[in-house]
Formats: sequence, structure tokens, C-alpha cells
Amino acid sequence: MYRLYHYPLSPFSRKVRLVLAEKGIEVELIEERYWDERPEFLRMNPSGKVPVLKTDKLTLAESGAICEYLDEIHPEPALIPTNAEKRAEMRRLVSWFDDKFYRDVTMNLLGERLLKKIMGGGYPESKNVKAGAKNIRYHMKYMTYLLDRRRWLAGDRMSMADFSAAAQISCLDYISDVDWNSHESVKDWYAKIKSRPAFRSLLADQLPGFPQPAHYADLDF
Repeated sequence: MYRLYHYPLSPFSRKVRLVLAEKGIEVELIEERYWDERPEFLRMNPSGKVPVLKTDKLTLAESGAICEYLDEIHPEPALIPTNAEKRAEMRRLVSWFDDKFYRDVTMNLLGERLLKKIMGGGYPESKNVKAGAKNIRYHMKYMTYLLDRRRWLAGDRMSMADFSAAAQISCLDYISDVDWNSHESVKDWYAKIKSRPAFRSLLADQLPGFPQPAHYADLDF
């Protein structure tokens, strides 16, 4: 049995949850308010970040390491290409969404609009929100460029790159910060991945005091 210490609107937690669900791996989800810096949690992961995956013998931190471990230990369905060139492209895009998209967009929108309130960090910085709103347009255009040339983000098969992107975007969709009407290729891609059984637990997430928008769990959005 796996135990996953996570936070519902952590995109990195969501990426691991998607991988676990896609592979049909049973897991116990334990919600962790990581900003409280609980001593028991810090002993598991001194960086104080979610997600953390724990078994009876092993404790793993960092979503990239966790996802690659899961794909190796549970190889079906494969989410990492066996071809070296395709694998490199997948890893490039995982890094793109985990790093650049997260810093450019997620932290400026989700971080300012919602997480600050939950963590007691004060009011949103309007300049950061404006930057996030500008940056998401750039990233959506780049995703459109990729998806107009490929079936999935990294190639012809769904991969870890798609889960990395969907984890970020699903968090933003929870706060209605994605303009779906202006990016049809991205909307079609998200509809495909959102309709997968692996996505069901994410669509059921509810944060007290922050209800999800009506379209969030709608597969025909």
C-alpha cells in the first residue's frame, strides 16, 4: 500500500495522483498543509514540499523522482518513451511545465488568488496576477503549436509530459483562469485527458470555502 502526502491544489501532487490512478495503483491520500511545517512531515521531506510517497520500506520526495520510480516499478501503461529521442523530448516538456509554466503562470495566478488566502499570506499582488494572465497566453499558444503537430504534447502517445501539463492547468481551471474559447487545440487535448478515469479524483476535489466552478468537473465543458 502506498501513502501519498499531498495537497489537493498542488500541481506536483496532482501529477503523482494522475500517474498512480492511470496505472491502477491503490493509494491512501493524506492531505498535508505543508506550510504548517509539521515536524513529522519535515522528517519525511526536509524541503517541506509535497508530494511525498511512502511505503513500508521507502520514502520518496519530488514529483519527478516519484513519477519515474512508479513508471519503472509499474511499467504498464508506460508513460515514459523507450526511444531516447522521444524520452528526451518528454523530459524537456516535463521540465517546461514543472518549472517554467509553474513559475510564469501557476504561482502568479493560483499562488496569488487562492494559496495566499489559505496560507494567511495577505492580499494578492496585482502585478503578479497581471503577469500570470499575460504569461498563460504565451504558454497556451506554445501548447497549441505543439498540439497542431502532434496527437499528444510530446508525440503520438500520451506521456508524463501530458500529466505534468494537465496537473498545472487543472489547478488553474479550478479558479477559472483558463480561457478555453481562445485555444481550441488545447481545449480538445484537455477534454481527452480530463475524460480519462485517472482524472476522476481530481475532478472531485473540493476546497472548503473555495467551491469549484460549474464547468470544472464537466466533461463537456
